[in-house]
Amino acid sequence: MPNPFYVTTPIYYVNDRPHIGHAYTTIAADFLTRFHVLAGREAFFLTGTDEHGSKVAEAAQAAGLTEIEFCDRTVEHFKKAWESLLINYSYFIRTTSERHKEAVWKILDAMRQAKTNDGQEAVYSDYYEGRYCTGCEKFMTEKELVDGICTLHDRKAELIKEKNYFFRLSAYLPEIKRRIKSNEFLILPEERRREVLGLIDQNIGDFSLSREKVKWGIPLSFDDSQLAYVWVDALTNYISAIGYADDQESFEKWWNGAEAVHLMAKDILKFHCLYWPAMLLAAGVKIPNTVFLHGFFTVDGEKMSKSLGKKIDPIDMVNEFGADATRYLLLTQFPFGIDGDIQVDRFARQYNSDLANDLGNLVSRVAKLIATNFDSKLPEPKKDLSGLKALMSTAEKVPGSVYSHVKHFAPDKAIAEAINLVKAGNKYFNDTAPWKLAKEGKTDELGGVLYACCEILRIVSIMLYPIMPNKMQELRSVLSLDDSTLSLKNAQTFFELKPGTKIKLKEAIFPRLDVKKTIESKAESKSSDNADNNGLLDFAEFARAKLKVALVIEAEKIEGTDKLLKLQIDLGTEKRQIVAGVAEHYSPEEITGKKIIVVSNLKPAKIRGVESNGMLLAAKSDGKLTLVSLASDLPAGSDVS
Repeated sequence: MPNPFYVTTPIYYVNDRPHIGHAYTTIAADFLTRFHVLAGREAFFLTGTDEHGSKVAEAAQAAGLTEIEFCDRTVEHFKKAWESLLINYSYFIRTTSERHKEAVWKILDAMRQAKTNDGQEAVYSDYYEGRYCTGCEKFMTEKELVDGICTLHDRKAELIKEKNYFFRLSAYLPEIKRRIKSNEFLILPEERRREVLGLIDQNIGDFSLSREKVKWGIPLSFDDSQLAYVWVDALTNYISAIGYADDQESFEKWWNGAEAVHLMAKDILKFHCLYWPAMLLAAGVKIPNTVFLHGFFTVDGEKMSKSLGKKIDPIDMVNEFGADATRYLLLTQFPFGIDGDIQVDRFARQYNSDLANDLGNLVSRVAKLIATNFDSKLPEPKKDLSGLKALMSTAEKVPGSVYSHVKHFAPDKAIAEAINLVKAGNKYFNDTAPWKLAKEGKTDELGGVLYACCEILRIVSIMLYPIMPNKMQELRSVLSLDDSTLSLKNAQTFFELKPGTKIKLKEAIFPRLDVKKTIESKAESKSSDNADNNGLLDFAEFARAKLKVALVIEAEKIEGTDKLLKLQIDLGTEKRQIVAGVAEHYSPEEITGKKIIVVSNLKPAKIRGVESNGMLLAAKSDGKLTLVSLASDLPAGSDVS
C-alpha cells in the first residue's frame, strides 16, 4: 500500500481577490490529488488564506472594515472561486482560526527551547534596524532595493528599528544543504534547487520571528508585546491544518507518514526552502519531502496587472468556457515549472481544437453511428481488425506514462499524453472509415471499430478525469459507466465495456465556440466594463496612472446606449477622443467646455465600436456621479499628481 499523499498550495493573502495566478497553482494541486486517488493512494489537499500582517490591516482600514470583517469577506471570494473551478480541497485553513494560533504557539515554544549544535539558543532577543517592505512582509537588503524602493511592489521600504526575537537560521543551513544534496529534501525544478544552494552559500543571516509594531497578528505566547512574524505564522499552516497542535493521529498520518509536497510560485522560494525546514528542524519536526516552485507567467506578454487590464478573474473564464475547460486551458499553456506567457486569444482556438474538434467530435461521431446502426447499443468487439493491435498498444501504455508524469509534477505532459490518445482514436476512426463500412453493410467490422473507439473514450474518461471531472463524468454517462470503474487500474486494460451497453449522447459535450465572436466579445466587454463603471479606478491603479488636465471641446451620445458619451478632448499638446460612462449624469451640452482629469496612459480600446484613448475620473455617491474637478483653473495638459 503506497504511503498517503499530502499536497498544499501556498495560503493566499487576503488583500487581493483570486486571479489566475492563484488558480494555476490550486488547479495543479487539485489535479495531482485527484490522480493519486485514481491510482489508489489516500490523499489530502490543503489550501487556505493568510490573514495577518500590515497589508491586511491597511486594506481593511481602507475598506472601512475591521480586520476580521475584511478577512471574512475576502475568504468568501476565494471559496466561491474554488467552488466554481471544481476545486475539491480536503481542508481550507485560515490563519485567524484558533487551531492555527495554537499550532503557532506550539512550534514557537519548541523552537525557543531548542539549542544549536554549538549550544546556543535557537531563539534570542535583539534589536534590528533595517528597511521593511510591507508588500513583501520582510526586511530588505540594500541589494534587493533600487534607490530604497522594492521593485516588486514599486514602493519605498520603510526604515524600522525595533526589538524582535530572532531565529538562528545560520545554524541549520548546513543540515538543510546536506539534505538537499542527498535528495532527502527535494527541491524542483533543478534550476530552483541550484538557486537555493546558491543562497545557502551566501551566508544568509538570522531572521526575525516577531514584530513589535505590527498590530494585526498572533501574539507570542511568551511575550504578548510581540506578534509572530507573518511568515512564521503563515508557514505553520502546513502542519496546523493536519493536527500538529490538536490531533496527533491525523498529524502522524498526513505529515510523518505521508509524502508531503508544497506547491507554489518561485517568488517565495527562500521562505519555503530555507526558513521553513530550519524552523521544523529546530522544533524537532520532519521537514517536507518536496517543494515544487513553478515559474511566473505573463498575460499576452505583459506582467499581470489590474491597471493594464492583465489580471484575469478565473470566474470570468468559467463563465466563458465552463469550469472543466478553464482548468484544462490554464494547465496546458506551457510546461509546469517554467516561466510562460498566457495568450488570452488562444483560449478559444485551443478549446475548439483540443476539446470540441478532437474529443467532442469523436464522441459525437461514434455515438451517432452506434445510434444509427446498432439502436444505440454497444456492438460486439472484433479483435482481428486492421490497426487495432497498434491502437491497443498505444492505449495500454498511456495510463502508466500519464501517472509517471503526475509523479514527476508534470501535469501538462500528463494531460498531453491523454490528448494524444484522443488523437490516436480519431486517426483510427478516420483510417477505418466506419461510415463507409456502414454503407457497405460490413456490420461486424463496423461494430468492432466503434467498440474500439468506445474503449478509447472510456480510457480517456479516466485519464482526463482529474483535470475535467464534470465533463468526464458526462462522457462516462454516455458510455453508461459509473464510478465503480473510475480508477487507474481500470484504464490499464482493453475490452472492459460490455456489448449491449446503452450509448446515449443527448448533446455535445464540448460545443464549438465562435472564435471571432468570443474574442470580440471579450475585448468589448472589458472596455465597456471600464467605461460603464463610470471610469472609477482603485488606489493601486490610480498610483500607476498618468493623470492630466483635459478640456472637453465636443461631446455626443453614442447610439445604442444610454450610458456612454463620445468626448473630444484637448490635452494641450494633442487632441484625443475618449468614451465615458457619464451620459446618465451629464448631457453633451453640460460637459462640453468643462476641465476634467483623465488617465492619459491607457491603451486604446474600442467601446461599442468607438475608439477610446483615455479615461476620465469621476466619483459617485448615492447614485449621483460627479466629475473630479480642480480647486483652481489649470491649462489643458497640466500633470496631476
